Amino acid sequence: MIDASINPHIEQIALWLKTVPESPGVYQHLDAEGRVIYVGKARNLRSRVISYFSHYDDKSAKIKMLVRNIAQTRVTVVATEIDALLLENSLIKQYQPRYNSMLKDDKSYPYLLITDEPFPRLLYVRKHAGLPRGQFFGPYPNGVILRQLQDIIRQLFRYRTCNTMGKRPCMKHQIGLCAAPCAGLQSREEYLQTFDNIRRILRGDFDDILASLKAEMLALADELRFEEAEAVKRRIRLLEEYQSRSTVVGANVRDVDVVSILSDERYAWVNFMRIRNGAIIYSFSNEVRKQLDETDAELLATLIPQFHQQTQSTATEVVLPIPVPDLPPDYLQQNTAPRGDRRRLLELSLRNVEAYRKQCTHQRALTAGEAAPQALKQLERLQALLSLPKPPMEIECFDNSNIQGAYPVAGMVRFSAGKPNRKEYRKFNIKGTANLRPPTSDLRINDDYASMAEVIERRYRRLRDEGQPMPDLLIVDGGEGQMEMARRVLRDQLQLPIPIAGLAKDDRHRTSRLLVYSGQWPVASGQLADAETNPLATDHQPLTTDHWPLATIKTVQLKPTDPLFHLLEQIQNEVHRFAITFHKDKRSRATFRTSLTDIPGIGPQTARDLLLRFGSVKQIARLTEADLADAVGPAKAKLIFNHLNKTN
Repeated sequence: MIDASINPHIEQIALWLKTVPESPGVYQHLDAEGRVIYVGKARNLRSRVISYFSHYDDKSAKIKMLVRNIAQTRVTVVATEIDALLLENSLIKQYQPRYNSMLKDDKSYPYLLITDEPFPRLLYVRKHAGLPRGQFFGPYPNGVILRQLQDIIRQLFRYRTCNTMGKRPCMKHQIGLCAAPCAGLQSREEYLQTFDNIRRILRGDFDDILASLKAEMLALADELRFEEAEAVKRRIRLLEEYQSRSTVVGANVRDVDVVSILSDERYAWVNFMRIRNGAIIYSFSNEVRKQLDETDAELLATLIPQFHQQTQSTATEVVLPIPVPDLPPDYLQQNTAPRGDRRRLLELSLRNVEAYRKQCTHQRALTAGEAAPQALKQLERLQALLSLPKPPMEIECFDNSNIQGAYPVAGMVRFSAGKPNRKEYRKFNIKGTANLRPPTSDLRINDDYASMAEVIERRYRRLRDEGQPMPDLLIVDGGEGQMEMARRVLRDQLQLPIPIAGLAKDDRHRTSRLLVYSGQWPVASGQLADAETNPLATDHQPLTTDHWPLATIKTVQLKPTDPLFHLLEQIQNEVHRFAITFHKDKRSRATFRTSLTDIPGIGPQTARDLLLRFGSVKQIARLTEADLADAVGPAKAKLIFNHLNKTN
């Protein structure tokens, strides 16, 4: 059991745990403010709830965070595991607990809505506030499929689409799309029967409605109403054509749900398919963000009841890629080793969820600063040119700036997924630490080399000491000498295998060449120096200099019209601009001097503010101490007043 240093409420919780029944039910963890932060179900409530507070050191970081925030727990005993499953689903929807994995908001999915009106309508909607009351069907994978289904239903049946019913037939009646119940030309009973048939189609009950239509056609033919019988026959053919397009397996698969899942450390993607008489009635995918490092089986145990309720499923069998122990057998029969048609359906569901995973990853890349397709293509080309283990999504570039050694500074920019990440830009005042120069260097060391060595050592020592991730590629704005300085600092002082490249300029100060190392990867003895055979290439583990192979620098020529050239040129121009701007600011601050800045405690900014406000030092000297206090505060006013009145 944990102690009060982890959870200050543990004494009260420990007393309460002794009273928890050993029955199936649902438990709710609450925080100190009374908010429900987690909802779960259990076959044995006492055993399950106690497990949160025991063996704390073995728990994952996310569960430890949950346990630290629990102030109280309440339980609800139910009769069966199925009741617990349904109650858990209901409470999660009601409270939206912080630590429960939730489906991504489904308001973007299209639905069909049969309105709850005396004469219903069929509407294409997306869930949001302000919709009419009624029965939802869906969600559907995309709007195109749903529009096609709506068009077919429109051709099969006549129903109103007007927002408010008038008292006489409209144009829709004249063109045969509405039977004009508003004018009493169709009884309410006949109109509601039309919507009963629409519900059957939306549920996949093609056999019943086809049998009903065929009986109607024969009855009309017996009454010699051949034109009306022909119209019904056209509706039958249309429905049979739609059924044949929708049917993907044999009609013996009558009422089955198919669920598949893919996941990584942070997200899971789930596809749900509703099968009725061999036809896919619904097929939609959704994304789940993990909260407590849940397994796929744990996620499915929570999500499947949500899908069933959402789609009003009547299936008693679910086809799954893995068993779900927490799903009561009385609730659904699990089929985790399907054959024949069911196997083909599961494979189809897995293809759907894989496509959806790629779609979500791409969308997240576009919205969260990850690589867009064109940028990713260029980063993959850069990966190939430099023999990197993966595309360099995080690139850092350095540049020095000084005037004949005066006011030396350096700038660093970071490009994330091919775009400037300005929050990660860094400025460096050069301190001139001499011991940063490699003692075995055979290069002529000048101030630029020493400055480059200093800022690279400072930057990556700090990242290493703080456990921060390293960039995928380091680019130095300079030639072979700058590259070698960077390499020696990373190798000899920090033992960090960060890939290095250089950008060289021509006589007109334009980007002209990409310089890369051949064989720059650190490897163990006897291994080839390439990324594929080197397990250390992406781990940034400390290595001895014995791991580093001899490396030579080669030039990669890129055409000025090449998109990769444009990306590298953008990086070089950006770091140059950033370093130059920092240097100008520093030089400007250092060269701004007046008699005001000679006053101890008065800096350049205060002097600037006073001069802008009062015009000159002579005018400032005429001010009283009270006037100065209004401008810069009493402490600085006293310093300025005493100094100017003493010297003038």
